[in-house]
Amino acid sequence: MNDRELPGAVVDVAVVGAGFAGLGAAIRLHRRGRESFVVLERAGEVGGTWRDNTYPGVACDVPSHLYSFSFAPEPGWSRVFAPGAEIQRYLRERAREVAGHVRLGCEVLRARWSGRCWELETSRGPVRARVLVLAAGRLTEPRIPDVEGLPEFGGPVFHTSRWDHSVDLAGARVGVVGTGASAVQVVPELAGTAAHVSVFQRSAPWVVPRGDRPFGADERAGFAAEPARAAALRERTFTDMERGLGARRLEPVALEALRRRASDHLEAQIEDPGLRAALRPDYEIGCKRVLLSDTFYPALTRPDVTLVPSAVRSVASGSVTAADGSRHALDVLVLATGFHSTVQPYASRVLGRDGVPLARAWERGMVSHASTVVHGFPNLFVLDGPNASLGHNSAVHVIESQVGYLLGALDHLAARGGALEVSLSAQRAYTAEIDARAAESVWLRGGCESWYVDARSGRLTLLWPDTATEFRRRNGTFDPAPFL
Repeated sequence: MNDRELPGAVVDVAVVGAGFAGLGAAIRLHRRGRESFVVLERAGEVGGTWRDNTYPGVACDVPSHLYSFSFAPEPGWSRVFAPGAEIQRYLRERAREVAGHVRLGCEVLRARWSGRCWELETSRGPVRARVLVLAAGRLTEPRIPDVEGLPEFGGPVFHTSRWDHSVDLAGARVGVVGTGASAVQVVPELAGTAAHVSVFQRSAPWVVPRGDRPFGADERAGFAAEPARAAALRERTFTDMERGLGARRLEPVALEALRRRASDHLEAQIEDPGLRAALRPDYEIGCKRVLLSDTFYPALTRPDVTLVPSAVRSVASGSVTAADGSRHALDVLVLATGFHSTVQPYASRVLGRDGVPLARAWERGMVSHASTVVHGFPNLFVLDGPNASLGHNSAVHVIESQVGYLLGALDHLAARGGALEVSLSAQRAYTAEIDARAAESVWLRGGCESWYVDARSGRLTLLWPDTATEFRRRNGTFDPAPFL
């Protein structure tokens, strides 16, 4: 990657973040060859989520051929569900195409709309850009639980997204706090290595079979020789996953089928009635993220693994006390506790028209038009932000749709000049549309607390509450009509 300094750089487009969204935008910009652009990445390497998460067992829960760019396919995926290191390698390889535009170790400290352009203060000097693209992601800042005594634990404590590989877990007593998406991957990896694993479960997850397998050498060779085969697999996978929305819409037949699939999985893998009862969720399936695993339940049946069906109440030196009063002696504490997903850390650094921070515009939850533009913030495009993820299909499809919207807006700016700011009425209408679509969904009616919903407003702010197909139809093509 190019690591030149940026003294007073002036570009058409500044992209913040070099994960899937930022690299996807950069590659499309590079291939069209019209705009000057720079990608600003605070870390020392590209990859975003897949750079940060290196815990044992980390892998994608969307099939590989769908969890990759349609315009930059990878025929050589090793498995149906790619390991995290393989996804990170894919992103590094795709980043080579735009290497001359990427500035690593370049943190955006502030971005201010001057009335004509975006003026950025970065850790490596100022940048001015006509258009600002925020591609900083939603799963970047670990959520550390506010638990009494946590600093006094004494032994190693780390979040799954900040895994400390220097800590030798062999023979250690390890506590894992949480039973979400990262926990169901890491717990089976720790079992058998650690002397004992204690898993603290505040709320039981719904788990369905993963069905992972390696791709054979002949399959991989076929994908490479005939790209249409990989494209067809991608399309079939996409179509299959689209059907998953029915359960999230609380359609009775689809909901019962998904619930039965998960219940049968639990009953097939957990024989002990007490353990099975502790692992049965008390909310509707789909309200929280539905997890995929064939190894999590079996790991919990091992004699060296204990499920503690209780939240953590307090921490002391070398021990954790659960809310049920049980005390557990531990050497290492792993926090599988998720991220600050609904409150974006970058929002306080972005100042729009009249110096208003994006954090203020979003103080009651993220709002937008087309899940990409925000009133009061001219020439700003947010990728993978408000209502721009999916609870049933691949986020990469949404990212590609948003990039298409961005490119259309750039075409409009090139032809008409000026600045683009969406009207407040259009933003309010879109927000009302989102709220109406979400109102009868499992995410708001399923009886759970989830990271999809903003606690400040009770609104669904992370997910698009419809099909991925509808997202692209609704938000994949730029329309100038709602702009001032």
